Formats: sequence, C-alpha cells, structure tokens
Amino acid sequence: MTQNIELKGNISESQLGQRLDQALAECFPDYSRSRIKEWILAEKVQLDGKIAAKPREKVVGGEEILIQTQLEEEVSSRPQDIPLDVIYEDEDILVINKPTDFVVHPGAGNHDGTILNALLYHYPEIVNVPRAGIVHRLDKDTTGLMVVAKTVPAQTHLVAQLQAREITREYEAIACGMMTAGGSVDEPIGRHPQRRTHMAVTELGKEAVTHYRVKEKFRSHTLLRLRLESGRTHQIRVHMAHLGYPLIGDPLYLGRPRPLRGASEELRNTMRNFGRQALHAAMLRLEHPITGQMMQWQAPIPEDMQRLTALLRDDTAEQGMDY
Repeated sequence: MTQNIELKGNISESQLGQRLDQALAECFPDYSRSRIKEWILAEKVQLDGKIAAKPREKVVGGEEILIQTQLEEEVSSRPQDIPLDVIYEDEDILVINKPTDFVVHPGAGNHDGTILNALLYHYPEIVNVPRAGIVHRLDKDTTGLMVVAKTVPAQTHLVAQLQAREITREYEAIACGMMTAGGSVDEPIGRHPQRRTHMAVTELGKEAVTHYRVKEKFRSHTLLRLRLESGRTHQIRVHMAHLGYPLIGDPLYLGRPRPLRGASEELRNTMRNFGRQALHAAMLRLEHPITGQMMQWQAPIPEDMQRLTALLRDDTAEQGMDY
C-alpha cells in the first residue's frame, strides 16, 4: 500500500544560506529531515522547476518548492485480529492501555502476536507510518499507557516531543525493601557486558534519569511513583535494582527473592507466583501532535498489583507497624 503526496511551498528569504534538507524540514515540519533527505536523493524534490541536486546544497530564498513522492509501506509484518484496549482515539493518534504478556513490536522469539500486528489489522493505513506508529515501547510484562501515531505527521511530531523530553510518563511500581524517601537516579544505561539480554548501569551507556517518590511504605516493600526523563530499555527496572530496591517479580533484575517472615500464606503465595515485574505506566501527558492541545490520560492500576498492594498493606498492619 502506497500513498501519493504532493507538497508545495516557497523557501523563505530568511533561510538564505541554509542546507536544502534543513530548509525543507522547516518548510514542511510534518516530515522528518531524514525523510526529506531521502526524497532529495531520490530526485523527488524540485526547486523552481528543476530537480534538486544534493541535500547539502545551499538555498538563497524565494525558490518555489514542489515535492511529488509516495509514502511506501514502512512495515512488513502481517495484520492480526488481536483486541486492543483503546482509551482515546482521534484522526491522528490513539492511546492504548497495554495488558501484561503482550509484546509491543516483533523481534527474536516474537514474530507475531504483537501490538504492531494488532495495529495493522485495526488500522490498515498505519502500514505507511514508520513502525506502525509506535513511538515508544513498554516491556512485555509492563502494563499501562502507550501513544501511537496514526499518520506520518503525527509520528514526526511525537518523536520530536519524545526526543525533547516533552512527553511526561509516570509509573507505579512495587519495590523490594523499604525506602525512606524519594529522589532521582541519574546513571547511564547500556547493555550488560556479560548478559546480552540484560541492561545495566555502565559508563559506556546512554544518559538516563529517573525520578521517584515514596507513595506508601510496607513492612519490607515500597509502593513508588516514578517519572521518566529519558526512555532507555528497562530503565526503571535497572535504576531501582542499581539502588538496591529491585521490583517485585522482575525476572531479570530481582535475583533470589527473600522470604517475608511472619507473612500470611496468601501473601507468600502471591509474591511467589507474581509472574512479572510489578510496574505499570499509570499516566501519560503530551501535547497533541497536530492540534497542540495539552492532553493527559490515566490508566487504573491492574488487578494483580492492586491485590498485592492490599496484601502488603494488611501484612504491615498485622505486624503492628504504621507508616
């Protein structure tokens, strides 16, 4: 599936001396500079009726622009009829509440059955949008809110917001250990040097900042509210483990869980069988990529985390502790 597009405009006099790809990106902000560069190299861009030569050629101002091209299919995966929990939708974006055990994007070991496959089924035209409109991901077993772009312009603007750290994402998590106060972690994250499926705090990693506050204290655990500045793979899980407070149920970073002495059989069984990291993307706030309106959504805490929280609260009260 392809989509024909035609863009017309004029280089501004104030853009004198700019590179052509830079000037065109400013004239047509709905499309990324890298995409515009591809169009120039494919000879899809005309200036004053002549094919533009190179992305780096300089403009003088006043040139008439004509771009005639096609948006090719960006995704090769197959559509699959998988239900999505859509909590908001308009012509440009949709926001979904992802359940646990749902992979976002096909990869090794998960070639289909993903959110991307579901998007292609429910929104066939999204095949023309890079990564089917997925601009950020959640781990397979992390629940909660994700925004998806339905069009190329929406995707371009959402990616720009994400890179500028203008999208606010808040999470709730249950950590092992009792934290006394909130704070921030500013530690780079990269691939673990020995375990290739793990991430780790490492000097060679990319900048990563996580803010956290204590929402509720239990006898040996802490309910946290966290906010991401960056969005590195496994960021919250790695940062909390780095502090010595890994998330309950985390299959990669928890290590051997310590038994909770004096706990009820129900609590011990629930913690033993909690089959995922206790992490939920609870709030998402962003500027609508087309209208500019500030928008915010909340996703209720899933039942498994609610139940675990209630049991930890009861356990703390039964031990005569009050925080």
